[in-house]
Amino acid sequence: MNALAVTHVAGCPLCEDSGGRLVHEAAKFRVICAAEAGFPAFYRLVWRDHVREFSDLQKDDRLLCTEAVTVIEKAMRDLLAPDKINLATLGNVVPHLHWHVIARYDWDSHFPSPVWAAAQRERAQAREAEVSAKLPALEARIIERLRSI
Repeated sequence: MNALAVTHVAGCPLCEDSGGRLVHEAAKFRVICAAEAGFPAFYRLVWRDHVREFSDLQKDDRLLCTEAVTVIEKAMRDLLAPDKINLATLGNVVPHLHWHVIARYDWDSHFPSPVWAAAQRERAQAREAEVSAKLPALEARIIERLRSI
């Protein structure tokens, strides 16, 4: 473990809670489905150890982390056919390394702006439901592929 990594920090919401509906738990990270209204395919990869920055990880862990994010992105592209995948690792509010992996569609309420920006239009709830119906298959694919890395 990197000298900067701490296993658990009291008060950190990602140390003390899963951060969403747990999809997969691996030795060094977990994948959750976030409850973000209007964005049914909004996932987070949360690093198990409490580190603030991606560069705090050792090289092998950085490679594992990017491979896991790639697995999630590729599964989303294969099964959901989004117009774009948004990847973000901000940590401004929660300084615990986590990646947002978000399927975006030209019909979503915020497109082309970030999901955190103001809505551009009303939500397309029927289309959101179509995406939601595909999530069990998506998550099965993500789990299968993550187990092989």
